[in-house]
Amino acid sequence: MTTQDLPLGRHVDYPREYDASLLFPIPRALGRGHIGIDDGAPAGLPFIGMDRWHAYELSWLDRHGRPRVATATFEVPADSPFLVESKSLKLYLNSFNATRFDSDESVRERIAEDLSRAAGARVQVRSGLPPIDDTGNAASIDEETTTIDCYGPPDAALLRADTTQVVEETLTSSVLKSNCPVTGQPDWARVTIAYRGPRLDRAALLRYLVSFRDHAEFHEQCVERIFTDLVARARPQSLSVEARYTRRGGLDINPWRATPGTGRPVAGRDARQ
Repeated sequence: MTTQDLPLGRHVDYPREYDASLLFPIPRALGRGHIGIDDGAPAGLPFIGMDRWHAYELSWLDRHGRPRVATATFEVPADSPFLVESKSLKLYLNSFNATRFDSDESVRERIAEDLSRAAGARVQVRSGLPPIDDTGNAASIDEETTTIDCYGPPDAALLRADTTQVVEETLTSSVLKSNCPVTGQPDWARVTIAYRGPRLDRAALLRYLVSFRDHAEFHEQCVERIFTDLVARARPQSLSVEARYTRRGGLDINPWRATPGTGRPVAGRDARQ
């Protein structure tokens, strides 16, 4: 066997010049229909939120042909009709590598324009990345004593909440894993759940999050599924769900969904990102 017989040896076309057509939008309604969310309902979406992308491998040529390198943060609103498939975004950003631009600002403006067109809503593009931070006051559930034997599909019936106790707390887990529905590759994340309402059974919550382990769904859809399952099973008065996925292809995605009126979390990155 040679390297040509392995996936590592297969040729992948590399974009030689800027090409916005590489971006591949996917209707959010497709995934939301599976979890009972109607994008067109008169009441609108049951949550607010955004998808924050971090781009670590951004490069282009200046007007003199000299390479420029940068990092950037993109924010796609959760109420945009489309999400952008991550591999297509990687290829799109790679198409800048051999293309000349008059200024750094013109690159930022071009990316914002192209992503906004693909998502169907205004996408904010900022230079640089947020700082690495820690879990703050969040309590980890990863060491809860429990037996786990469900690794997919996600099972909302695993969730438990004590309606006799109303609490306000923030819980976190670093063991969330799902699989990309396009490539089948694993996606890893830390998820943080802040809520006010009936006390969640932490061991049950851990078992529920582990039930995503063999599940194939986009990052954004996984977070929306977690949000809607918690709302249905625990009936919290307020809820915020944020997942920070680790990097693949020079990009990481950080979807956040919350009950309307909830303040957005402070932008940050995990040490694994």
